[in-house]
Amino acid sequence: MTGSLTGLELFHKKFDLPLPQVLHTEAPYYFRRDDLNQTEEQFVAHCVAELEAMIAREGADTIAAFIGEPVLGTGGIVPPPAGYWAAIQAVLKKHDILLVADEVVTGFGRLGSMFGSDHYGIEADIITIAKGLTSAYAPLSGSIISDKVWKVLEQGTDENGPIGHGWTYSAHPIGAAAGVANLKLIDELNLIENAGSTGTYLRTSMQEALADHPHVGDIRGEGMLCAVEFVQDKDRRQFFDAADKIGPQVSATLLAQDSVIARAMPQGAILGFAPPFCLTRDEVDTVVAATKRAVQTVLPG
Repeated sequence: MTGSLTGLELFHKKFDLPLPQVLHTEAPYYFRRDDLNQTEEQFVAHCVAELEAMIAREGADTIAAFIGEPVLGTGGIVPPPAGYWAAIQAVLKKHDILLVADEVVTGFGRLGSMFGSDHYGIEADIITIAKGLTSAYAPLSGSIISDKVWKVLEQGTDENGPIGHGWTYSAHPIGAAAGVANLKLIDELNLIENAGSTGTYLRTSMQEALADHPHVGDIRGEGMLCAVEFVQDKDRRQFFDAADKIGPQVSATLLAQDSVIARAMPQGAILGFAPPFCLTRDEVDTVVAATKRAVQTVLPG
């Protein structure tokens, strides 16, 4: 089911997914829009129209929830176009459809705000949390439930007895202690503010270094997330074939030449960066200079 929920084509192709219960609407991926003449506002209107059409086809009463990340993570580190979340929420509220915000990547400071939901004004019914809760030093995940959803759980408990929802390691004290310790450090070291300001410097520095490269189509990010997407032909926005493995080549070269770690994203020729919140501007300069060298090595301009 989780493989069906993701939008990653690789997962779907390898395992005959998605399952029929899971439907996907237009992803808010402005760089890969079909109509290059669309403004961000027009593309958001297109995304809304696609969602409205799906709801009309399926029937709102058959739809349990809309699930999405505030910023697409493994799908390419893609911030939404301006106004996207406000427009989508208006549709969901009109049809009384729950909103689940997947904040496993964006939660606890990654975007320069405590949550991506805060960052984009998302009023979610359920928020999923994990990685940033302990900085992955110990396994811990959870869900934040709205009053609306919680009241249904309370009513069900009154009518049917205690809800049976738990696993062997639920509420494990070591995981919980690691989460508390981690969140204290995030506050004490002012790391969320640094993620916002230094993350902006990372993105703008990367844009200054690589925007003119003939095979760099898009440089984007939010907070301490940054991505560089490579194209075969910038003017025609022609993408590389997956078999070219451009992202893995640049990532491997970056590591070999300068010992800098970046991720080759699976959904295209994309290099992704998700540095620690304590990153400094001097370290940004090192990362950007190394990235420029690696790109020029693999894709001479």
